Amino acid sequence: MRPLAVDFSRYLGMERGLAKNTCLAYSGDTEAFLIYCEGRKTDPARAEAPFLEAYLWSLKKEKKLGPASIYRKTEALRAFYRYLRLEGKAAKDPTANFRAPKLPRKVPRFLDRRDMEKLLSYPAGEAFAKVRAAAAIELLYASGIRVSELLGLRLESVNFQQGWLRVFGKGSKERMVPVNAAALSRLKDYLSSRQRKFGGQDVADELFLNRAGGRLSRVSMWKDIVTFGREAGVEIKPHPHLFRHTFASHLVQGGADLRSVQEMLGHVSLNTTQIYAHIDKGDIKRAHEKYHPDK
Repeated sequence: MRPLAVDFSRYLGMERGLAKNTCLAYSGDTEAFLIYCEGRKTDPARAEAPFLEAYLWSLKKEKKLGPASIYRKTEALRAFYRYLRLEGKAAKDPTANFRAPKLPRKVPRFLDRRDMEKLLSYPAGEAFAKVRAAAAIELLYASGIRVSELLGLRLESVNFQQGWLRVFGKGSKERMVPVNAAALSRLKDYLSSRQRKFGGQDVADELFLNRAGGRLSRVSMWKDIVTFGREAGVEIKPHPHLFRHTFASHLVQGGADLRSVQEMLGHVSLNTTQIYAHIDKGDIKRAHEKYHPDK
């Protein structure tokens, strides 16, 4: 069944236009399902809904997968049977009446303003990796972009005069994201450090480079940020996506409307952005102390 999985993977990337990581996840989920089918001598194109339900139940009971993982695998199966129907390889869609597990809406963890101030004010020094980390943190917090979007930035992606980033998000969707002067200043410091390090050498087109002049990896960026946070004295171990949550949370707490935050984050649905419409427990405590009549 390997060719079927390969064709499905191409369909996800070329026709559905899904992000690379989503394609990889769905392809992996589908290959696992096809192995399950082979083990039970079942043609996936003829599988009925009870067969798929038994498969998902086995993932929950035997593999001990949680609701989020089951949800993704259910969505992968939906996409797979949509593909089979489009290709005329299945007479019906056994996932048509599926109900994906309801996911708990968790309030995302984010840094408070005090920790952000520690990070933003911590001196980067002269070391290339630290200057790079400082610029990355400033940009991530100032714009709320994903780390994959950050690592994909090129020099022409930045409008220094007007304060905009041209970003390509999930599914290669383009959007313009505003960025403040402080972040642009840190970025200029990094570009100066980059010029000193590489001079006229032939390097990658991306803004953020590794020590050899190639595109910086997600793992290296993560390590840079963790090290920077530890040295700056931040208690919560920072990671790149934490700044996206922090950006959105601070904007909403400051009074920004969700539609604007949705546009900046690149969310397709406002429902995804509404998770940031939470109230800091510190604000609740201060309001209680200020307004409760029994002081």
